[in-house]
Amino acid sequence: MWQIISGVFLGWSLGANDASNVFGTAVASRMVKFWTAAILCSVFVLLGAVLQGSGGMHTYKNLSSYGLNFAFIVSLSGALTVTVMTIWGLPVSTSQAVVGSMVAMGMLRNSIEWGGLTKVVLCWIGTPVGAMLIAIILYYVVGEIFNRIDFSLFMYDRVLRWGLIIAGSYGAYALGANNVANVTGPFVASGEITPQTGALIGGLSIGLGVITFSRTVMMTVGAGLVKLNAFSAFVVVLAEAITVHIYAEIGVPVSTSQAVVGAVLGIGIIRGVKTVNFGMLARIIFGWIGTPAISFALTWGITVAVMKAGIL
Repeated sequence: MWQIISGVFLGWSLGANDASNVFGTAVASRMVKFWTAAILCSVFVLLGAVLQGSGGMHTYKNLSSYGLNFAFIVSLSGALTVTVMTIWGLPVSTSQAVVGSMVAMGMLRNSIEWGGLTKVVLCWIGTPVGAMLIAIILYYVVGEIFNRIDFSLFMYDRVLRWGLIIAGSYGAYALGANNVANVTGPFVASGEITPQTGALIGGLSIGLGVITFSRTVMMTVGAGLVKLNAFSAFVVVLAEAITVHIYAEIGVPVSTSQAVVGAVLGIGIIRGVKTVNFGMLARIIFGWIGTPAISFALTWGITVAVMKAGIL
């Protein structure tokens, strides 16, 4: 079953891009070292994938059904799209890349389930908005708790450092639980592997991407959009983790990139819009729009080409 190599490639690109969403603010604020973040992220992504990653597999299975070779094209197109965006330093949605590919494949084979697609798209819209609201609430609630406790400067720094580590680990768990379906969901949908096997393969490949190629996008998210102090970074990571975990419970793969950017913008609203780097925001939004479109076009072009060549 050589075709699953494209799923492993997609998992690698997901890890390289999306690790920024759970530890980027902590690393950029210099509260957590990169390698500490990368190792913790890899471990908890795998745990989340194995323990709670099957829900999103079933969602993708309901979007469309196709064979192993078509699943290979879907994953390959998504992986190429996310890899290009990662090289550009943009945090993008692997969910959007995969669904863009699946829509193209479903349209070509007349097998798309529009009801399931509508549910996924609505959750995409709700992700950044929900994360923004959660971040605003957490900022005031956690800030009030901190103000009531008479921390010394040393203790305050230590509490925030451990808070970032715990929140980042929780975010990595939520990432694995929610996004592993992006990696091997198409192969589960093809019936070639079980959800449990898909979760294990997906979790390991995401972890590999985190360790080998995630530093650049970490710095974009952590420092490029809104300048964050350690407390704001903690709130962002926690808001992102809560948001993504909610959707993991629902069983809909959503974008951790959209969740973390929504949370960062929530902090930007509190601290004043002048703190927001609108040039970087425009680049990120371009990535969100371009990701499903590019993945759709790649899938369409590759599938038509190989069908005309008689390969499929």
